[in-house]
Amino acid sequence: MKFEFITSDPQILGGKPIIKNTRISVDVILEWIASGASIADINKAHPQLAEAAIKEAVSYASHFLHNELYIEIKSVA
Repeated sequence: MKFEFITSDPQILGGKPIIKNTRISVDVILEWIASGASIADINKAHPQLAEAAIKEAVSYASHFLHNELYIEIKSVA
């Protein structure tokens, strides 16, 4: 899957995925939404973020969480 608005650079926020040309990370967008902010609220507070970029941040997170693999490791005592 190709993401137009999301990038990652080890020199910016330690390589966290961010909205291109900002220092706003995907996880911050998710935190705002989880706290009750709408896409319109986020866009109003940060007009440099296109609505499409905010939506893509959510899609990005969903894509990578959907494909995450969980492995249970049991300790042997």
